[in-house]
Amino acid sequence: MQHFRLSFIVTAICLAVAVYWGGLVGAFLALILGVLEVSLSFDNAVVNASILKRMDERWQQYFLTWGILIAVFGMRLLFPILIVATATGIDFVGVAEMALKDPTTYAHHLEASHIQIAAFGGMFLMMVFFSFIFDNNKELHWLGYIERKLSDFGKLESIEVILALAILLTGQHWLPDAIRLEALTAGISGLILYVIVDSLSALFEDEEEGEDVSNAIKKGSVMSFLYLEVLDASFSFDGVIGAFAITQDVIIIMLGLAIGAMFVRSLTVYLVRKGTLDEYVFLEHGAHYAIGSLAAIMLLSISFHISEIITGLIGAVLIALSVISSIFYKRKLAREC
Repeated sequence: MQHFRLSFIVTAICLAVAVYWGGLVGAFLALILGVLEVSLSFDNAVVNASILKRMDERWQQYFLTWGILIAVFGMRLLFPILIVATATGIDFVGVAEMALKDPTTYAHHLEASHIQIAAFGGMFLMMVFFSFIFDNNKELHWLGYIERKLSDFGKLESIEVILALAILLTGQHWLPDAIRLEALTAGISGLILYVIVDSLSALFEDEEEGEDVSNAIKKGSVMSFLYLEVLDASFSFDGVIGAFAITQDVIIIMLGLAIGAMFVRSLTVYLVRKGTLDEYVFLEHGAHYAIGSLAAIMLLSISFHISEIITGLIGAVLIALSVISSIFYKRKLAREC
């Protein structure tokens, strides 16, 4: 439980603030939002763990402290306000006042920005999925022959970018003319951001020989930290919008999502420290397939309404199947030995 001690402390503080702000009902709603955030973000925790395990302990701690501040106040409060300000032309302060004094109008504007959010986040997550699937250095394949063949395609230069752009350009033909340019621009922006972050990470990993190793690790950790925060933002977009179905109180939403985000981060560190990814070898595969499903759902949600329940169930099933497959794989290795 030591890995979750800070999460329980944050939960207690958030619930106390929720009681002060909205009474017992506010605390109850915040708790519900926290539970939903955790249940829908387990695949995020697994993928985060696969990245976090390559970072030193100091940066892992930063992920739990500064990272949670960025995740809660930056990605789940300030960033949605920035999106609404950009979409409506209202200044940032004006949108912030709207969120506090007129949450119904704020929620309407945020919902109206769903096209850009879904296209941006969907393309970023799609690139995360493709980068894993087309990794030709990957030795273990969950789906056997099929996944092995997909991995071989990774030898083609920039196959992930080509395929992601092909999906985006093909999909936009089915969109109404009024939203086509918005979706295309946001989708390309998400792809560009992924390429920038991923390229900078590779640059720092390929430091020239002779440079101080600790300095190279530090730089790589900075980029990994930023990558984790952007990944978290992509996951949080739909969660922020969906939270308005439970309550339109921006403060309660922030407190509830803060509880969930903190537990997801603690779960990420727990997976790293306990070596869970090494124990359940296909867990990372299942999480990436869940991310691929989420990316597809986000892109489809531009034209169709898809319940968050479906998204959560798909992710849970894929994670469960990957755990079961890992157990059988481990038993098979034991018999062969």
